[in-house]
Amino acid sequence: MGVIFFASADTNSYRHSSTLFEPFVHWLFPQLPAAAVDELHHYFRKCGHLSEYAILALLVWRAIHRPAKGEARPWKWDEAGLALAIVFTYAASDEFHQIFVPTRTPLITDVMIDTTGGALALTAWWLLRGKLRLAKR
Repeated sequence: MGVIFFASADTNSYRHSSTLFEPFVHWLFPQLPAAAVDELHHYFRKCGHLSEYAILALLVWRAIHRPAKGEARPWKWDEAGLALAIVFTYAASDEFHQIFVPTRTPLITDVMIDTTGGALALTAWWLLRGKLRLAKR
């Protein structure tokens, strides 16, 4: 959460990511129009939101789940729901925080993207745990 807060406080985050991303895309696709590169950069940043909150959801779930070493505790939907609620709350508070950061724009859509990232990660983890459990039988 501290890493997300620190990144959210960066007043030039769009410019910082564009200095790396846009030249790389121009190198890969030299004929691509600047508007297309800018759009790709936008989607790249949104994928960053999705990814960072997916990681946060898994870390929060792990903190809530707390099995003893070597213990195989069953999946509990209330734990996953609590983890997702924490992710949503933190995403909303992060966007609220951006009100006070010059050049940053708080967006409800970012809260939705962040929460979706958390939900996707928890769902993928639930499915993976099920497959691993079947493979052990």
